[in-house]
Amino acid sequence: MSVIVPARDEERSIGATLEALRRQAYRNLQIVVVDGGSADSTVAVVQQHMAEDERIELVHNPRQTIPTALNLALAAARGRWLVRMDAHSTVGPEYVGTAVARLREERWGGVGGRKDGTGSTFAGRAIAAALGSRFGVGGSVYHHGVAEQEVDHIPFGAYPTELVRSLGGWDESLVANEDFEFDHRLRSRGGRLLFDPRLRITWQSKQSLRELFQQYRRYGRGKVDVARLHPHSLRLRHLLPPLLVPYLAAAAGAVPIRPRVAGAMLAPYAAALAIASVRSARGLDDARARGLVPAAFLAMHVGWGLGVWSRTLELVRRGVTR
Repeated sequence: MSVIVPARDEERSIGATLEALRRQAYRNLQIVVVDGGSADSTVAVVQQHMAEDERIELVHNPRQTIPTALNLALAAARGRWLVRMDAHSTVGPEYVGTAVARLREERWGGVGGRKDGTGSTFAGRAIAAALGSRFGVGGSVYHHGVAEQEVDHIPFGAYPTELVRSLGGWDESLVANEDFEFDHRLRSRGGRLLFDPRLRITWQSKQSLRELFQQYRRYGRGKVDVARLHPHSLRLRHLLPPLLVPYLAAAAGAVPIRPRVAGAMLAPYAAALAIASVRSARGLDDARARGLVPAAFLAMHVGWGLGVWSRTLELVRRGVTR
């Protein structure tokens, strides 16, 4: 198994990632870290682990994009199977072995599991709670699923290496959503994707609302580029945040002149936001974190929606229709 880890400026978290990979019960590993020009001590941390474990290798990525990093790691991979791991995530000791066992069944083009967010700040804990809610992430089963099932996308997927190569790896024209686009191509070729909740990834989510908003704005922009490549990949849930943004803007604009109408317009979303926030905040033991859950949902929805609109308008201005 070749484990590939794109990284850039991850000095505070990549050590824990590598420790978790080194502790895997499945020992026959090649661990390829691809550094995208880190300005901190990420490379030094990786090199320290390399001195202690010969299974770790370091590749440099001058283009600094994630798809390029994944393809550089793919070129270096020697394993029969390939699994992606983020540099701010950790997994239990059985993770790789479980993924290998499912791939050995030869029924699946890829397998993946739960991506459970974690936070170290009040906002970070609120964000992690929001990420575990259907209201926040819609049909992204990997954030909240509890039952094994076939899905259309998996996070940090594990795949047969030759299958990934036959598909041409990841699309380097994309700056976001490259994993969803890859999974779409895999399924278009008849491959099936398995969500197995036993595969659990502890993933450090964004730790501020501003970072979360920027992340989801980037996701929204990336979704437009994927939709241009694969129009049939769009689902209704992908269109809801872009529709929500002008709706909320219209409601806000009506406040000075028709406050009752504005209130009636805002009421359905406000009610859904309140209910989802109360449910998601139940597991938080701090009032300050609980109070930030509604803002986290808003940052996700509005960020995604604005990202879709900003990228769409940018393409229209350039005269790009396909």
